[in-house]
Amino acid sequence: MEPKERYYERKVEKYVTKGFKIFFAGIIFIALILLAVYVLMLLWNWLLPELFGIPTIGYWQAMGIMLLAKLIFGFGNHSSKKSNHKSRKRHKGDRFCRHKKEYSKWHHYDQFWKEEGEAAYNAYVERVKNESTDDTTQEN
Repeated sequence: MEPKERYYERKVEKYVTKGFKIFFAGIIFIALILLAVYVLMLLWNWLLPELFGIPTIGYWQAMGIMLLAKLIFGFGNHSSKKSNHKSRKRHKGDRFCRHKKEYSKWHHYDQFWKEEGEAAYNAYVERVKNESTDDTTQEN
């Protein structure tokens, strides 16, 4: 075979293989949808008539309920567009840098707590107790 013929043969083989993959992926997708509708029908007929007294449904009614639910609640999360993803990622980095500056204030917190924190907290608790006892004695 000539090199050109081999090139076209590989190209055709590539497109045929890709076509079969797309075809079978479509069949699997449709089969999964049909299976999900069947499972919805089984769950509906198993649970709802006994719990709420709702009549049982058929397959096509389950298909309608599934379609209605998809229309009402949406077909999935489409917020992962590339432009939004990049801006969200950049914003997250900005937010991290801003928080890093805020955390730098806490660098000496442990040392402060060891030296003054516990005593200051105990003084605060005593003051609150005294204020609450003063309030109760004034009411009487």
